[in-house]
Amino acid sequence: MIRRIIEIDQEKCNGCGLCAQACHEGAIGMVEGKAKLLRDDYCDGLGDCLPACPTGAISFVEREAAAYDEAAVQARKAAQEAPLPCGCPGSQSRAIGREEQVAQASDCTHVASQLRQWPVQIKLAPVNAPYFHQAHLLVAADCTAYAYGSFHQDFIRGKVTLVGCPKLDEVDYSEKLTEILRQNQIKSLTVVRMEVPCCGGIENAAVTALKNSGKFIPWQVVTISTDGRILED
Repeated sequence: MIRRIIEIDQEKCNGCGLCAQACHEGAIGMVEGKAKLLRDDYCDGLGDCLPACPTGAISFVEREAAAYDEAAVQARKAAQEAPLPCGCPGSQSRAIGREEQVAQASDCTHVASQLRQWPVQIKLAPVNAPYFHQAHLLVAADCTAYAYGSFHQDFIRGKVTLVGCPKLDEVDYSEKLTEILRQNQIKSLTVVRMEVPCCGGIENAAVTALKNSGKFIPWQVVTISTDGRILED
């Protein structure tokens, strides 16, 4: 159908993330440091995001778009707001806007975090979180970020990140990952694991999920040594 819907000028967007915060429907998310319209059917065409944009990057257009799906929006909100058994407020799902920057502090150089969403634990991430739409997905073993010094820049940058430890959690992640892959338009899958045998569980879960999802998605597995090197196949 032809209807009024927002359009975001990528040249004008400064990546502040204010429009994503203003969009109560979750139609806008931050992708590689820029605001993106994630789903047409989440955009109600009312434009709450327009006054929030400081650069005038958002405007209305008339184009072919899926009808606004209020039921889907309400289901997404319910999934995000539903309390977990642990009652932890830190598990609330949200996207994080990032700009490519390096902050200077005294005589040290601090590299900005590249994490773009919360939560990061596989067990806590909502299956239908808006940030999964058109995302490059990283599934990593917990220890990899500690073993590999440039993990944020080399792996997290530009990706949605999920982490877990199959040995300590004693769960099979494949079912949850299957639904994430099946219900979202994931563009690629990267699995980062440690060289230790128990880390094979997270690789197996991701590969199984990819097969069970029925989708053909580019994927790769990267193995990190315990002394922090990338091991070649």
